[in-house]
Amino acid sequence: MTHSITLIKPDDFHLHLRNGEALKHVVKHTARQFSRAIVMPNLPTPVTTTIQAKDYRDEIIKGLDGIAFEPLMTLYLTDNTEAHEIEYAKQSGFIHGVKLYPAGATTNSDAGVSDIKKCYGALEAMEKLGLPLLVHGEVTDPEIDIFDREAVFIDTVLTPLIHHFPNLKIVFEHITTTQAVDFVRSAPANIVATLTAHHLLLNRNAIFTGGINPHNYCLPVLKREEHRQQLIKAATSGSEKFFAGTDSAPHAKSAKESSCGCAGMYTAYHAIELYAEAFDSAHSLNKLEGFCSIFGAKFYGLKTNTETIELTKESWEIPEFLPYGEEKLIPFRAGENCHWQLK
Repeated sequence: MTHSITLIKPDDFHLHLRNGEALKHVVKHTARQFSRAIVMPNLPTPVTTTIQAKDYRDEIIKGLDGIAFEPLMTLYLTDNTEAHEIEYAKQSGFIHGVKLYPAGATTNSDAGVSDIKKCYGALEAMEKLGLPLLVHGEVTDPEIDIFDREAVFIDTVLTPLIHHFPNLKIVFEHITTTQAVDFVRSAPANIVATLTAHHLLLNRNAIFTGGINPHNYCLPVLKREEHRQQLIKAATSGSEKFFAGTDSAPHAKSAKESSCGCAGMYTAYHAIELYAEAFDSAHSLNKLEGFCSIFGAKFYGLKTNTETIELTKESWEIPEFLPYGEEKLIPFRAGENCHWQLK
């Protein structure tokens, strides 16, 4: 039985940090475990320009108080994003992707894309320059069942998009279904996917066990156990097409426990330990380093980190809550035990 493992210090290739006071409370949780993170641009005022991305990056670095951590910035794709903005972004050196949110798909996505064809000019520039498109892969048609929206997105949006832009680098983020796993596996090398710890550890029963649990509500929503099993197989397969992206999303307790609760789980506090649990459950700890520390960096054209971290197999209790300004932040599996610990 393995009791400890040493890994190249990992990166998080999908992270929400918020801004303002909230940022100061959460960014150090990520920096404790990860060297770098792809930072999502869906702030209340979306990060749509290179100048805005620089300002946000400066705010993140200030909030670190000298802790070594590199935020990898992104732009928010809109119907009006122009090719010259993509060129500025690439030239900046600190913007590493452009995020596609279908309008209304998730938190702060109302300014997202209403019709992908309106973005063809920007996408053509991205394909030419090698700047990845980071995709929240769900349709938003209210007539489509919420559990089917990822699969429908593959057929109606992603497949035609790849046909039109065959060399565009695409990250299919936080995939949740067998259909998404199969799609990525069979796609060319420029199509990859991120997987979250919570989608590896939970199925949709977790939303309803003992009553409705708003802290297990996220988008894309948790799926059936058969899908979770396929996500585990993908994550532990050793394929470079699948790598870590936590999609950790902080929301105040009052915003989660309300009549219209926000989607998102906060895993940044203990993300690498949660991934270790998932890989351990599949007897695949030897595949964790590639998934968390190598494959994503390679896809984004980044050097592999040189630092290492050590994880030990020992249980510890996850806090009931974390400070979040005048509010409380409820971490994933609050009050329960985590069975791996960052030393």
